[in-house]
Amino acid sequence: MSRKSTPSTLSATTAPHPATPATRPASPAGLRLLAGVVAGAVCVGLCASQAAADPTRPVVSRGVTIPVFYNPPAELPAANGALIRTEPLPLGLSIPGLDGRPMPGTATRLMYRSTDSAGLPVAVTGAYIEPSAAWKGTGPRPLVALASGTMGQGDQCAPSFTLQHPLTLNGETVSVGYEALAIYRILATGAAVVVTDYVGLGTTDRLHTYVNRLDQAHALLDAARAARSVPGATVTASSRTGLYGYSQGGGASAAAAELQPSYAPDVPLAGTYSGAPPADLTSVMKGIDGSALAGALAWSISGFAQADPDLRAVVDANINAAGKAALADASTMCVGDALFGYGFTKSEKWTNDGRSIGAVIAADPRAKAALDKQRIGTLKPAGPVRLATGVQDDIVPHAQARQLAVDWCRKGADVTYDAINLPNLGDKILTNHLVPLITDQGDAISWLTDRLSGKSASSNCWTMPLQP
Repeated sequence: MSRKSTPSTLSATTAPHPATPATRPASPAGLRLLAGVVAGAVCVGLCASQAAADPTRPVVSRGVTIPVFYNPPAELPAANGALIRTEPLPLGLSIPGLDGRPMPGTATRLMYRSTDSAGLPVAVTGAYIEPSAAWKGTGPRPLVALASGTMGQGDQCAPSFTLQHPLTLNGETVSVGYEALAIYRILATGAAVVVTDYVGLGTTDRLHTYVNRLDQAHALLDAARAARSVPGATVTASSRTGLYGYSQGGGASAAAAELQPSYAPDVPLAGTYSGAPPADLTSVMKGIDGSALAGALAWSISGFAQADPDLRAVVDANINAAGKAALADASTMCVGDALFGYGFTKSEKWTNDGRSIGAVIAADPRAKAALDKQRIGTLKPAGPVRLATGVQDDIVPHAQARQLAVDWCRKGADVTYDAINLPNLGDKILTNHLVPLITDQGDAISWLTDRLSGKSASSNCWTMPLQP
């Protein structure tokens, strides 16, 4: 299936656009990807999608028309976090309040400028939600920059899009906006929320660079900057800011906490919640391979191959035709699609010599170096951090998340480490990864709300030798 194709049926949750849907516009990054990862037979479908580059026409991903709002302009602002455009965003889960304002808040879709891992400007989309609830803590209304957990790589999976369409089932894609629970619970505290779509998720000019440390951290920090300029927003440059994320989002918030002093010192960071962070991708790849979420391995490989020429060369040399077809197919999928399409697939099927993708990368110094650059834990995070990890987590392995806490503690960081000790709820079927997301959410939001209220945190690094 092409990266973008004109469907016969539109999503029931998405109204047709009056213009004729177009395929994905051409971009230098997309063309580089086509020259590498998805060469040969796969390029037949994808190269055809490069024909239309009209930013006024919508594109289509698995039967869902992506509004033209998500087409980046040719020219971007000079400053990181500068708004490019905004529009009202109807929340799919919202009720009228007694005062006439919608509950839990008023949402705005936004596009803003960030910088990608190559140091180049990039347009990123997201959403800002002004809460209906009053802030009862000290100081001005605070802001939480939320990094979503894994949504997929298709543009229809973008968090800002799923806020409007919480559930999309159209026979071609399964998209669920599960982060709404955390977002709405944060809004209930009176804090405003800004959500990033990450680089390339939603925006139609490139693939989503899944779990790319720099891309995610920059996009999250620049979302916090962009929120200040949203029309009607009550947050200001002096508003305390918290970072929140679990799984992919936990990696993004962790990386952003490390990079805030150098990349966004103007963001007044009060605290960071990092749940189940994929800090060591070599370890995480082993956890994902053959699991229910095996499709995420395709997302990470495609994203890194797009961004890193060295890894792209290794992938191109080692991935067979079936693997290239899987990468192209998965690149338009959401989590639901990946569970049905590639659940429990082993990556040995995708390589020329039958080795796992992890083994291929481990054996090649170029590829190994590319992944090593993604390691979180080499820098001291700014401000207090609460790091939570399920002891039984076998998708984003517990040991590597715990090691991140150890690495940060050794650097003198203010770390609150919480090992969530639950029974084994099933090997490789996502339960050991997802249940801690729910069970820890209340404590995570309470901890972050205290930081936004100006309360100090107490590091428990001294307990690490005793913690599982």
